[in-house]
Amino acid sequence: MKHFNKAESKIRDFSFITDLSFIKHPQLPFHYNIGKTHSKGISYSTTNKSNETSKQNTLLIYDVPTYFNIDTSENLENVECYKSKQYPGYLIEVEKFKSLNDYMLSHFSKNSRNKNNKYKRRLETSFNINYKMHIGDISKSEYDFIFSEFRRLLEKRFTDKQVSNNNLNEKEWNFYYDVAYPLIVEKKAALFVVYDNDKPIGVTLCYLSQNILFDAITVFDIDYFKFHLGSVTIMKLIEWCIENEMKTFDFSKGHFEYKTRWCTQSYNFEYHIYYNKSSVKSKFVAVALKRFYDFKQKLREKNINDKLHRLTYKFKNKKTTSSKHISYTFTDNVEENVEISSEINFKNEENNMLRLMIFEFLYLYEEEYNEVKLFSLNEHNNQYLIKGKTKSMLATIEN
Repeated sequence: MKHFNKAESKIRDFSFITDLSFIKHPQLPFHYNIGKTHSKGISYSTTNKSNETSKQNTLLIYDVPTYFNIDTSENLENVECYKSKQYPGYLIEVEKFKSLNDYMLSHFSKNSRNKNNKYKRRLETSFNINYKMHIGDISKSEYDFIFSEFRRLLEKRFTDKQVSNNNLNEKEWNFYYDVAYPLIVEKKAALFVVYDNDKPIGVTLCYLSQNILFDAITVFDIDYFKFHLGSVTIMKLIEWCIENEMKTFDFSKGHFEYKTRWCTQSYNFEYHIYYNKSSVKSKFVAVALKRFYDFKQKLREKNINDKLHRLTYKFKNKKTTSSKHISYTFTDNVEENVEISSEINFKNEENNMLRLMIFEFLYLYEEEYNEVKLFSLNEHNNQYLIKGKTKSMLATIEN
């Protein structure tokens, strides 16, 4: 209410729907649930209590996951419900597995299991990695630090993709910032963080019900893309869910390839539209809403929304360009045959492209980040010597 509604917005309850409150749309003749689309799944129940408050009203409830099994068929007095299928959702039924290894054995081929284990091993070999689920006891200063890094990583990710992201809108981001901290303290939310030393390189905001973990927002430092931080994080979250007796790990709304790869069940989000069947006005509004949202979903299925996000980004960020990527090759080097010019501090932000080259070297040869040195060469502007603890390579940047 503080972040998304005007001060004069009046909250209304309707007797046949429990657990939800509504506000009137400022221009159109219907009410919608408080929270609108800013939750990761709405649950409610209906009752046969007298419905004198509904009269000609039409009610719209956003984002109801089908696996919540909300019963809309109950014989309500003068009330009926339309459903509009919206975003797809994906989840892992973690209650079916005794351990992460049990899940991996049942869900992935041997080759896929080896790949995922390799990503985790090489990440932990090359960097000083630690994982922490912040839930319950967290200081405000630590929370502020993580949320600041959270936003920085999101901005970095979507600048590189050149796609607008609604989570970064000031109003929405301020909402998440204000709401998440008290929820974490109450153990109704959590921040799962992957650290390289003390630096967050992956952050996931989770919401928690009694037995479901919802992945609300997640992001990773794109510099570490070679190490598949996303896969490593999912494995750690599955592990946490099983250890804490959760039944479900919900990836929430939206289709992404990684969700289909890891999920054990898919579902849909629905919009539920309740109307008074004895009111011509109420039914007309309900039909109009259903047709509108059905049409939006058809456009979404044709990826029109993705194109719109890219177009929106270009209008808002006309001077911004995505990160420049370079190509390079590694060859075995005999150090005596090269003339070193000077050592380069690839950890400086200005040498980010060279640092990505170092990350590739770390991944391929399982070297340690803090043991690697980079040197420029005399008379070779596009060649560098990379010296690790056990391996040295000549890196050539391709034009």
